Amino acid sequence: MALWLELPILLVVAFCLAVLIRTFLVQAFYIPSGSMENTLLVGDRVLVNKVVYDVRTPERGEVVVFRGTDRWAPEHTDDTSGLTFMTRLSRTIGDLVGVGRPGEKDFIKRVIGVGGDTVSCCDEQGRILVNGVPIDEPYIFEDSPLDDTVGDGNDCRSRRFQEIVIPDGQIFVMGDHRSVSQDARCQGPVPVENVVGQAFVIVWPRDSWAGIPVPEVWDDVPASSAAPQDTTPDTQGGFVLTVPLLASLAFKARSRSRFSARRRRLPS
Repeated sequence: MALWLELPILLVVAFCLAVLIRTFLVQAFYIPSGSMENTLLVGDRVLVNKVVYDVRTPERGEVVVFRGTDRWAPEHTDDTSGLTFMTRLSRTIGDLVGVGRPGEKDFIKRVIGVGGDTVSCCDEQGRILVNGVPIDEPYIFEDSPLDDTVGDGNDCRSRRFQEIVIPDGQIFVMGDHRSVSQDARCQGPVPVENVVGQAFVIVWPRDSWAGIPVPEVWDDVPASSAAPQDTTPDTQGGFVLTVPLLASLAFKARSRSRFSARRRRLPS
């Protein structure tokens, strides 16, 4: 085909592939606020694995993207009143391929407790307790002030909050920048079904490229007796994301070999 005919087809195919990948496998998210500093900075872009929680539930210490419930107030708002048609169109296309700005109800936080866990704050050193175990959180940036006030469920200004048992099928999430984060302390746990996926790597800006691992401090937290037993094998997000791609490539290679074999058997 001539280049002027082939190029539009290639662009359409690339766009469709990008939409499929964004919808089912991995999506890029823009960080709009400072609630996860300094783990994630404003303007960073992270890749979110949307497959991993199809085979298991979120675990403590993971950073997840989720849709907030009705209790969750937006952390950012976009004023679109003065945008031109072309700007709106480019944003729409960016949303389709997964490089646009997040919606007002999209949040990114760290999982502190899962279904059945008992979470409270604080011990004598001002640390969060999960199932009675105090957690030394190395990633916290500017913790909330430690005072004698216990949060009443209407604000997140205090580090202290009442003990809560996380209902089954929900997670308790908090930001790493506790002094500015509006999170589960005041807005409640989040249903697991609202979780979009696990943020596993920072891809932009280039000099900030890094993975987002789970700190080892979460390894020693015991499972709650009320927590459901997970019989699903522990599968890392990268493996879950890679298997469908490798299977697809293997299927294509096998199809090519069969097609080539059929061509060789054709009479001349």
